Amino acid sequence: MTTIGGSSPLLDAVLAPLTDLGRADAVARRITEAIALGLVAAGDQLPSENDLADQLGVANGTVREALALLREAGLIETRRGRNGGSFVRAPVEGSEHLRLARLRDLATADLRDLGDEELAVFGTAARLAAERAASADLGPRLTRLVHELRDAPGPAERCRADARFHIELAVAAQSVRLTRLAVRLQAELGPLLWLPAPYGPDQERFAEQHQEILVAVLAGDAAGARAAAETHAVAGVHQLVRGHLELADAG
Repeated sequence: MTTIGGSSPLLDAVLAPLTDLGRADAVARRITEAIALGLVAAGDQLPSENDLADQLGVANGTVREALALLREAGLIETRRGRNGGSFVRAPVEGSEHLRLARLRDLATADLRDLGDEELAVFGTAARLAAERAASADLGPRLTRLVHELRDAPGPAERCRADARFHIELAVAAQSVRLTRLAVRLQAELGPLLWLPAPYGPDQERFAEQHQEILVAVLAGDAAGARAAAETHAVAGVHQLVRGHLELADAG
């Protein structure tokens, strides 16, 4: 069991202070995104109510209500006693089936619309990261994530490494709004993109595209970073549409 009370750039980005009135459903959505992106895993203990309230900038009662929503959804369980707290639950059986069904049922136009948003967000994040980020700090983190995607043994690990690369780049762009968009997009797109064969993308190809983006960012080549990121985003939406059509044809 791991406690996630510690700080990390990616988790901090997901759990940044709320600007949408601090509603319980907004808090629940933030924590759900952290789980979907693999930033917290089954068995991890969430921060205390007080710590979550402080980090998100909301009242304790709002956090309490959000945790109740997450319990109802089966995403967490709350244990009492000295070693108690709220813990992330393992994904329910059949989650892969649900993701396949969602990809099959989404309209092609909706997938392309999501791809257009990813194209804009990721391309801009890469350009700004090349202009603003300190390569000495960013290089080792992104290099590690490239290797993690290349070596990831299964769809869940690939989804996590891919999403973290995208969000890390947005963090490096030093734009809070851009980072929030990146988090939301990865939580929505990642689980649909990184499905088991034959529906998931070419792992090695995507890792190579990450490497090309990384090289351009570290060189301060803003135009090259944006072009490489846009190529990667287009490859992602093409894969989603291809998977959707294959699933639709299969019935």
